[in-house]
Amino acid sequence: MPSMLLKSFTLALAASLASLGLAAPNPVDTASAAGAAADAYSNAVFFSNRGIYKQKYQPQDLPLSDITHVFYSFVGVLSNGTVVSVDRHADLQKKYLHHAWERSGTNAYGCVKELYLLKKHNRMTKTILSVGGWGSSRIFRAVAATKTGRDVFAKSAVEFMKDWGFDGIDIDWKYAENAKEADDMLLLLHAIRDEMDRYAVKFAAGHHFELSMAAPAGADKYKHYRLGELGQLVDRINLIAYDFAGIWSKTSGHQANLHADGKQAASASVEGAVRHYLDAGVPSSKMHLGMPTYGRSFEATSGIGMPFTGVGKGSWEPGMWDYKVLPKSGATVRFDNVSMAAYSYDAATNELISFDTTQTVEGKVAYLKSKGLGGSMFWEASADRKGNSSLVGASHRALGRLDTSQNWLEYPDSKYDNIRNGMRDQPAWQLRQVGA
Repeated sequence: MPSMLLKSFTLALAASLASLGLAAPNPVDTASAAGAAADAYSNAVFFSNRGIYKQKYQPQDLPLSDITHVFYSFVGVLSNGTVVSVDRHADLQKKYLHHAWERSGTNAYGCVKELYLLKKHNRMTKTILSVGGWGSSRIFRAVAATKTGRDVFAKSAVEFMKDWGFDGIDIDWKYAENAKEADDMLLLLHAIRDEMDRYAVKFAAGHHFELSMAAPAGADKYKHYRLGELGQLVDRINLIAYDFAGIWSKTSGHQANLHADGKQAASASVEGAVRHYLDAGVPSSKMHLGMPTYGRSFEATSGIGMPFTGVGKGSWEPGMWDYKVLPKSGATVRFDNVSMAAYSYDAATNELISFDTTQTVEGKVAYLKSKGLGGSMFWEASADRKGNSSLVGASHRALGRLDTSQNWLEYPDSKYDNIRNGMRDQPAWQLRQVGA
């Protein structure tokens, strides 16, 4: 980012925090912060099993030194509540070059084996099985509506967790649409928590497996949720604080702005959503601020809050560009001092792309720390850059000390022999891989 833009960001951040009664943060020295910080934070990423194909992003590409949690997405749900793999090749069958070829038994390969090896390689990395995703609300609605459905789901989800060697379960129900669905969601989460605890008592010496959920940042969605009760039940709430604007919008807009600007529908903002959750009684330490590693584009527009026509091709989906290819050639990055958000604009093509930068991430982390939140979350890993311009890395540097609680490796009743025996026959760690 040009120096003038960085200076503008720094001044705007200081002014914004001052308006909230907060001091502007000093640059963080990771080494010293690790020893001095009173609190440890979570820095999580979602890893999509689809990314091993076109994106060619493998589990071993994850930035282990910068993260505490990997949310593996997604597994699906049948209408009777049974959790299922939606891509067995990616999950269990893909052979990586460094995989030992077990001579007998039933063994897990694919991303499941890779993630278990990553856990052995870095004991602070926790893996969470994310169930659902976009388009799953209809199934969740039906399954959660009955005790039988909830019980089947809970048993099935925990079975996947222990068979695959994961540290917890994430419910990615986007979203409950009314009070009845919100009530059923709470019952479903209770059923999962109870089943996880029963499993832990029997097979994991009372270990606490993590339960998390995706939560909306839009007032039209979260108004239905029993937030105070959810906050007491789950271990973490991943606030989906992005997609405030996109192809569905009437005008172009920021997709993940920290503050409201009055130009967008319902003046959506990170700050407004966080305030509502905290006011509803959600413990601040259980709130984790979601941030995007992609930008949303608007074509034939003259600026933020203006009409647009179309959203363009995108990296993999219409209107969505990986952060690692932004800004596009010919575009200039601009910073909105009111919204505390960045975007690029190409005056020649009239294309605007709203996306987070390392500077906006630093501003959001300063905000979440001031509110006592638990940390950051990013969707998703393959779209990020590497090195100093990584958004995940910028979050780590700004957070300071990360949570170093250890993952769990003992799954004595896993259906897969190599996970059950802790992959003791695996040769020395190698980072080579088989092509997809």
